[in-house]
Amino acid sequence: MAEPRVIVYSQPFCGYCSAAKRLLKEKGGEYSEVDVMSEAGHREEMIEGSGARRTVPQIFIDGRHIGGYDDLSALDKSGELDRLLASPAP
Repeated sequence: MAEPRVIVYSQPFCGYCSAAKRLLKEKGGEYSEVDVMSEAGHREEMIEGSGARRTVPQIFIDGRHIGGYDDLSALDKSGELDRLLASPAP
């Protein structure tokens, strides 16, 4: 079973980014981190994929835009995050 592809768009010194990555680690979810400060193209990529959201973090699981930390936390509380992380990548 393949791990779902999780991408976290973040930037240094962002408390919500750290909280999102910590939650994913606690859930055993592996993720790729994209630092939007390192290249202008990364921020534009995040904005386009997230429906014009400009704040970090922005989280995607298997190409599905999840949202920011609050959205990720809400998915965790509902039990949906476990299901998403357990599902194989399409």
